Amino acid sequence: MTILTDMSFTTLIDLVGTFVFAISGIRLASGKNIDWFGAYVIGLVTAIGGGTTRDVLLDVTPFWMQDPIYIIITGAALLSTILFKEKLFKWGNTLFLFDAIGLGLFTIVGLSKSLDAGLPFWVCIIMGTITGTLGGVLRDIIINEVPLLFRKDIYALACIAGGIVYFACYKFNFLMPLSESIAALTVIVIRIISVKFHIQLPLLTTINPSQDRTDTNDKV
Repeated sequence: MTILTDMSFTTLIDLVGTFVFAISGIRLASGKNIDWFGAYVIGLVTAIGGGTTRDVLLDVTPFWMQDPIYIIITGAALLSTILFKEKLFKWGNTLFLFDAIGLGLFTIVGLSKSLDAGLPFWVCIIMGTITGTLGGVLRDIIINEVPLLFRKDIYALACIAGGIVYFACYKFNFLMPLSESIAALTVIVIRIISVKFHIQLPLLTTINPSQDRTDTNDKV
């Protein structure tokens, strides 16, 4: 496994993020009467969906096609969920915590890889947001849930804030592991605080369709 022979801090974040995001997908699948294989697929999609989209946009071979470690880690996440499901499932916030951690870690992986590709900082922030959020979007679509990204929760904005912090640290010449850690914690903390204190974006409200037609007819 080539990835294990060149273990950088970013790679470590990537592997840990894969594990926790896979667990978040598997944990959510457990409430949908899905079998073990189905749960594995959902966990895998959650773990690799955002990064695959990022790599396609960067015109590089998707990361999981270059090393089987991501497939193996998802299997380990499924096994851990099966073995420790009593402890995991009785924690009401398990899914949320794993999702928040995965969100923070994957955002930084996307930022770092985009920066290595020589992209402008604003593109790197978008790529980090895609890496962090799209796997969860695909997960929610598969299990017929409204994706968190499209709800009023602070989700993608946490990734953007983390990206801004990342580049602030970068400009001040912080060591890369320190920059990545601070930025990942920023995403995680913002996500946790926004949920704990019910900090949300306002909903987009619309005029009643019948009223809207009436107003239009009146104008005509």
